[in-house]
Amino acid sequence: MGKVRPAYIKRLARELMQRYPDRFNADFENNKRQVAQLVEGISKRVRNRVAGYITSQMKRLVAEAGEESVKMGEEGGS
Repeated sequence: MGKVRPAYIKRLARELMQRYPDRFNADFENNKRQVAQLVEGISKRVRNRVAGYITSQMKRLVAEAGEESVKMGEEGGS
């Protein structure tokens, strides 16, 4: 099972990823800096939790994209 995150962390992270998709990637340190710049008055703990959630979502998206390209290659090569 995965870690449980509060709804406000997920909501803020999804909103940031939707508004600024090109500013985030699978690097936690980069995401932490971006969250600090985009959200004023955020505590360190909340900033890190949001950045961690964004990082995990970006890694998941990269993995899904890789799987899709492998599936496309298998279908085309047959």
